[in-house]
Order: sequence, then C-alpha cells, then structure tokens
Amino acid sequence: MSAPLPIGRVAEATGLSVHALRFFEREGLMLRPIPRTAGGRRAYDRSDVEWLLLCNRLRDSGMPLATIRRFADLVRSGPGNEPERLALLRGHERDVRARIAELTACLDVIHTKVVTYERHLADGTATGLWAPS
Repeated sequence: MSAPLPIGRVAEATGLSVHALRFFEREGLMLRPIPRTAGGRRAYDRSDVEWLLLCNRLRDSGMPLATIRRFADLVRSGPGNEPERLALLRGHERDVRARIAELTACLDVIHTKVVTYERHLADGTATGLWAPS
C-alpha cells in the first residue's frame, strides 16, 4: 500500500479545492469514510483520487450532485446492484449525447456565419452585413 495522501496533494491531483474535498466528504460523495492520521489530518489513498477524478468528469458533464451521490451509494453498497449503476450511467450518457447534439447544431450555425463573414471580407463585400437599420 502506498503512503497516505494529505488533502493538499489530493487537491493538486484532482484540481478540486480543499474546500471542495471537504464538501464531497460531508455530502456523502466519497466511497469510504476518509481516515485520519494520528494528528487528525485526512489520509486519502490512490483509489480516493481515482474516484474523485471520475466524480469531476461526471460533474463536468452535467451530472447533478444528487445523482453522483446515488451512484456513490450504489457503489458503496457493494455487488448486486450493477444493473442500477448501469441504468444510471446510461441515462447520463443519453443526456450528454443530447447536449453534444444540441451544441453541434449550434456550432454548425456559428460555422456557417464564420464562413459567410470570411467570404464577404475576402470579396470586400462585408459592409452592411447585418447592419442595424
């Protein structure tokens, strides 16, 4: 087993603030109770960092904290609920794919405008493009 990681190192490794790490623990988002050293400091291990990195991805992709908490509860409860975990992840995957499709449609519109402006600028015909009347 590797040496315990102090909260500052975990913050650096995950990009989360010390405050956010304490919040995750307080809100029941960790997979295990974080042990303390004899001096009372939190002592994380590598698996905690890996879990936090996954939580970051889930949060960054729009998963609500309540859903991350539900996922953590399922993982903590051990084997036997894998179908529920899979259903939760599939639902989130559908949501993310829908957001990507929506953003792709937005990007297509923006790109069309970029091409239009580039063409008009190159042709010297940009004057008056969507000018207020």
